[in-house]
Amino acid sequence: MVMNLTKPALPSDDRRWKIVNATMRRHGYSPHSLIEALHTVQEIFGYLDTVALKYVAVSLHVPLSKVYGVATFYNFFTLKPQGEHTCVVCMGTACYIKGAPQILEAIESIVKIQPGETTPDRKVSLVSARCFGSCGLAPAVVFDGEVAAKVTPAAATEKIRRWMQS
Repeated sequence: MVMNLTKPALPSDDRRWKIVNATMRRHGYSPHSLIEALHTVQEIFGYLDTVALKYVAVSLHVPLSKVYGVATFYNFFTLKPQGEHTCVVCMGTACYIKGAPQILEAIESIVKIQPGETTPDRKVSLVSARCFGSCGLAPAVVFDGEVAAKVTPAAATEKIRRWMQS
């Protein structure tokens, strides 16, 4: 199979796009490198906006609907700018049974946002996930990329309060 290796023009003169393009070039602009390309965009820009999704779709010759589907399927990807701090509450079966809904409710009452949202001051983003695969740690919460085990609503809210005061 011969791939068309012509690349579309970069979305802007922002140099970060060259890094994204280098990732896709390294993989021969193969549609199979979709997740890798999206990871690069997320790492560099912090989220996947419409411009990024379209650029990756065109560059890899993948339908935009597939790129969007992948970006919304995986919990790692976000379509909105994130806050300074991110709190991800696992809602998998073990975590759910051991109190994840109460943790999420306690956090929501403090930050006044729902999962998938960021506080107006951009301090905290709240996310809920289907499962971390850390059932032995239930209920588990990820605070800024670090997994916390057997979290209580009080411990979660204390962490969030410290973030909001910093």
